[in-house]
Amino acid sequence: MGSNGIGRLEAARLAVFKPSENLEGKSVRIMGYDFNQGVDYSQLLKSMVSTGFQASNLGDAFDIVNQMLEWRLSDESIAEKCSEKEKDGVYRESVTCKIFMGFTSNLISSGVRESIRYLAQHRLVHVMVTTAGGIEEDLIKCLAPTYKGDFSLPGVQLRSKGLNRIGNLLAPNDNYCKFEDWIQPIFDQMMKEQIQDKVIWTPSKIIARLGKEINDESSYLYWAYKNNIPVFCPAITDGSIGDMLYFHSFRSPPGLVIDIMRDIRAMNDEAVYASPRKTGMIILGGGLPKHHICNANMMRNGADFAVYINTAQEFDGSDSGAHPDEAVSWGKIGANAKTVKVHCDATIAFPLLVAEIFAQRKNKSV
Repeated sequence: MGSNGIGRLEAARLAVFKPSENLEGKSVRIMGYDFNQGVDYSQLLKSMVSTGFQASNLGDAFDIVNQMLEWRLSDESIAEKCSEKEKDGVYRESVTCKIFMGFTSNLISSGVRESIRYLAQHRLVHVMVTTAGGIEEDLIKCLAPTYKGDFSLPGVQLRSKGLNRIGNLLAPNDNYCKFEDWIQPIFDQMMKEQIQDKVIWTPSKIIARLGKEINDESSYLYWAYKNNIPVFCPAITDGSIGDMLYFHSFRSPPGLVIDIMRDIRAMNDEAVYASPRKTGMIILGGGLPKHHICNANMMRNGADFAVYINTAQEFDGSDSGAHPDEAVSWGKIGANAKTVKVHCDATIAFPLLVAEIFAQRKNKSV
């Protein structure tokens, strides 16, 4: 081979075997769980971060939520930095990260409801935001069950049987009839209070009332009411509750008057008055809950921690699929925040997060 050929070969070798930057100590080694060690679910979940792909994103979510729960304002700075409003409040809340929890209605239709109820029951989050379905489905499940179906069940046949499909779940229409029988007398009483006592109803005030009235420990709304966790739902009329309010307005005209302005002030104040505390966001799915939480945190120049779990993609420009970095551009997430998006069905990822972080920590503190 001539010298020219040797030179080309050497150039090819250098192209193929380009020297690498040394990553040792700078990054996690990829390694999955070794089942020769037996089946240890906690260790399996801990191995997610080193597994790669979305398992590693889930492992990062574990770490970020752990940081939310571990953050504390130092004792010396509490008196100096806390507002008078916070000094008069619960001490534990004054020194911990305020966690905003958002979720779409389909997750309450699913068994993720029980994971969310656990967080409300043990006061592990501070503010909740959902859609109308996220309110009514919780209450309806206290009255009648939802069943497992199939994604391929034909709508025409289901309609003829009075069965409503939510993905691969089935909600009998009778459930909503029971819901109407339960909620209309409550609306009647609320209407009396509106007229006689001049009560001004807001979505969050109605939700707290419904949580009180359902009086069922399987309900996350019951626990949110009991533990004074505000649940915000600015689109409360976009669901069965809206149907019930519509029908009630004919029975008792002009119907309940619901002030959404007071709730936007209350929601934004949850973020504005969080300082000097940090704020964290755990958001399952997209749409209204995601944006409502992010927008409130814009009022304080961004959240300090953010975990998104959803399957939406960003390429259509929707907020639902947007990555955390897009929210940084709006000031909804802080420039130095710890963030991750887990591209996964929340029915898979979120119970694992609750098991590994919230439940583990709760069990250790008992």
